[in-house]
Amino acid sequence: MIGSAAAVARVELPGLTPWRQGKVRDLFAAGPEHLVIVASDRLSAYDHILPTPIPGKGRVLTGLSVFWFETLRSAAPHHFVSDDPSRYPAPFDHHAERLAGRSMLVRRAERIDIECVVRGHLTGSGWREYRATGAVCGVRLAAGLDDGAPLDPPIFTPATKADQGHDENVSFAAVVARAGRETAEALRARSLALFAEARDWAWARGLVLADTKFEFGRVDGTLTLIDEILSPDSSRYWDRAEYEAGRRDAFDKQIVRDWLDRSGWDHEAPAPALPDEVAARTAARYAEALRRLTGSPA
Repeated sequence: MIGSAAAVARVELPGLTPWRQGKVRDLFAAGPEHLVIVASDRLSAYDHILPTPIPGKGRVLTGLSVFWFETLRSAAPHHFVSDDPSRYPAPFDHHAERLAGRSMLVRRAERIDIECVVRGHLTGSGWREYRATGAVCGVRLAAGLDDGAPLDPPIFTPATKADQGHDENVSFAAVVARAGRETAEALRARSLALFAEARDWAWARGLVLADTKFEFGRVDGTLTLIDEILSPDSSRYWDRAEYEAGRRDAFDKQIVRDWLDRSGWDHEAPAPALPDEVAARTAARYAEALRRLTGSPA
């Protein structure tokens, strides 16, 4: 079980140095055309890496991303190649035991620095922006919506991408200015199509996909889906039965956010350590999301 596994703050590959280290994942160069993405159990909340890893989280992130890449019709073209480390190029194949279940071999892409956020429900930073302005990322919404209200149709609410610090919500016009109209419209169309397909899949399996974010790049000039997708790290999942009863029961890192809010932390470094009970509950939620969505135990 994931909840009882030892937490992995970083997967060490002797003799190899990451090409890039993110908040949760480490990227290794695997020749001129490929990367190996390794998912740790680190957890980022409010744009800070917490000192307490979530046991097994990296395996959930990898398992779900691979599942979605292989399942969603709208995912193609994407950068995923393989999750079998024994088939990775040398020397990564010699680290197969360390990489198993936590890694993906992917095509290198020229990343487009836009977080492609899609919201099917009004909550989180979108709810806070709506309360202040009546709109989210320039999208004007009806008056009187409550936290958690469904948005029909879902809305595309992009953000700038930051490797460190805070992402910033921006308007579609800002995406056009940064990436060009053709690319901006393609990002919006693909993000909305992905969300619609994944939302229907999750709903049929007892989960509400409230919102998520996608990232894209270009591989050989083609707009390509990259990074992890539709994981509890990058998405809000709620229990469908609880939602239909008027309550929200989260299958993501909301448990951690709630504890951090109650702790009095000011969202400045250093982030506080999580109690063991909060880490264990979060691990169990991630594992349950994987089980429901894929039918496979963590």
